[in-house]
Amino acid sequence: MATYNKFPEIEVSDYDQCALQGYKDIVRALKRKASSLYDKRILVIDCYPGVRYEEIKKDLINPLNPKTVIFSDDIFYSGDKITEMIQRNLTDDRVFGVLSCHQLTEFIDHNKLVQVKNLIDNQKEGLIVVYGVGASLISEGDILIYADLARWEIQQRFRSGELPNWKMNNYNEDILRKYKRGFFFEWRIADRHKKQLYKKLDFLLDTNEKENPKFITKEAYLEGLKQVSQRPFRLVPYFDPGVWGGQWMKEVCGLDPNVENYAWSFDGVPEENSIYLRYGKVRVEIPSINVVFKHPIELLGNKVHARFGDEFPIRFDFLDTMGGQNLSLQVHPLTEYIQEHFGMQYTQDESYYLLDSKEDAVVYLGVKKDIDPFEMMNDLREAEKGELPFPDDKYINKVQAEKHDHFLIPAGTIHCSGKNVMVLEISATPYIFTFKLWDWGRVGMDGLPRPVHIDHGERVIQWDRDAKWVEENLINRVEGIAEGDGWREELTGLHEREFIETRRHWFFKPVLHSTHNSVNVLNLVEGEEAIVESPTGDFSPFVIRYAETFIIPECVKEYTIRPYGNSEGKEIATIKAFVRV
Repeated sequence: MATYNKFPEIEVSDYDQCALQGYKDIVRALKRKASSLYDKRILVIDCYPGVRYEEIKKDLINPLNPKTVIFSDDIFYSGDKITEMIQRNLTDDRVFGVLSCHQLTEFIDHNKLVQVKNLIDNQKEGLIVVYGVGASLISEGDILIYADLARWEIQQRFRSGELPNWKMNNYNEDILRKYKRGFFFEWRIADRHKKQLYKKLDFLLDTNEKENPKFITKEAYLEGLKQVSQRPFRLVPYFDPGVWGGQWMKEVCGLDPNVENYAWSFDGVPEENSIYLRYGKVRVEIPSINVVFKHPIELLGNKVHARFGDEFPIRFDFLDTMGGQNLSLQVHPLTEYIQEHFGMQYTQDESYYLLDSKEDAVVYLGVKKDIDPFEMMNDLREAEKGELPFPDDKYINKVQAEKHDHFLIPAGTIHCSGKNVMVLEISATPYIFTFKLWDWGRVGMDGLPRPVHIDHGERVIQWDRDAKWVEENLINRVEGIAEGDGWREELTGLHEREFIETRRHWFFKPVLHSTHNSVNVLNLVEGEEAIVESPTGDFSPFVIRYAETFIIPECVKEYTIRPYGNSEGKEIATIKAFVRV
């Protein structure tokens, strides 16, 4: 029976009465609040791109009987004009763009803004409601609500055709292009705007579930973010099928057995995942990146914050090919390449930690000795045209893969997981920048050929990373570094070119951990259960189960982990990642 918790919650203490659920109670509360104000009242509902406007208008705004309703999206330029302005960021590529540095205010039609402000000024009494993206740029109002939702939910709305990009009418456009516009442009400007509203808002509105909103006061919301930043916590995982997906997560994570496969799980990516905050009877879902934005120093640590700003630099995710197929053959850009071409600060160095494997499991890693790079690239291009399969046995180094192996993959190294492998991927966060070289002739879940980027890949492949170099540098670089009563600690990576360090602990008694001046991300890679505790009682004991990823803020400084429940008296293991500082 699966014990993996798919719905981890963080209980926020002392604010049980500060959350509401459902439009009826929210409307009632807003009417009470508004009745204590002046004759002229302004309610502002500032929205993250992707909020269901029609629902907000029908179920929240209309029952308030406003005299005037202003849709803030109308003060911005048309979608076509915005596309023109950001073309350099969008590029013509189906997947990759250049990270936007724009501010939301750059896209305001100031003539329209003046007209709307005049309309508000000329109204002398009654309720005015301003709603939409950037609504608070028109007026901060007497009551300011921020309507938020998780990145994964936005992607689901993109996929279903329910949601176009902001200011666009592209409901049925290629999902990769919709996602690209969101990733490189919309979410960047929306996050910059959202960060300015923490001190200004009065309420937060959780709009993740259709027709089931949650509503919390500013004080409860900010206290929730603060409490998360000072204790161990988990993110809300999500799971997704793929053309190469496997069967392992179905059983271990207790997923729907009727789904054909599950390929991905994100269980430790704050930019993508959300968190559940529990306020009494109400569970509120917010993007977990909000914690990073509000408490970067407490969460990341001073030194990591100085280097990365309010970005979370470590990522844990699952890649399941057990009973599935090979991943695409791929390579990640070098640091200078991602900086020059895509505007990113750092690249996706990564590693594969194997949670499980079958006897025939392999990992593709590096190239074979003395191959001809020109010949290999020519064969990749011929394969892309469909003229012949790529002869991977001729060029690519393959390594036998077993449970608890750790393969290090610095950027520039050709790699992919073979079939029948369960990978815990530990990497730097810019996960979107994968240059596929060969995808075994497959099409994607959408029926379209999966995009490859051979030209990009050719410019970053490190040809000297052959079988010998890989064996010496990238496979199971395990070094025992400490041991004590009932525990031992091993350094397992990553490579010296990578800023993440990983430590594995095997233990059947409590182990004292240090955060090493960095946020820590861990996974229970062996054993049923463990419990995380504070030596000084600064946080409540925190139970984790097999394969669960969890985060320890840097400000915790020290914590212990010991076997718990059915694992008591047995040897279990965690893998821990932190930034070398």
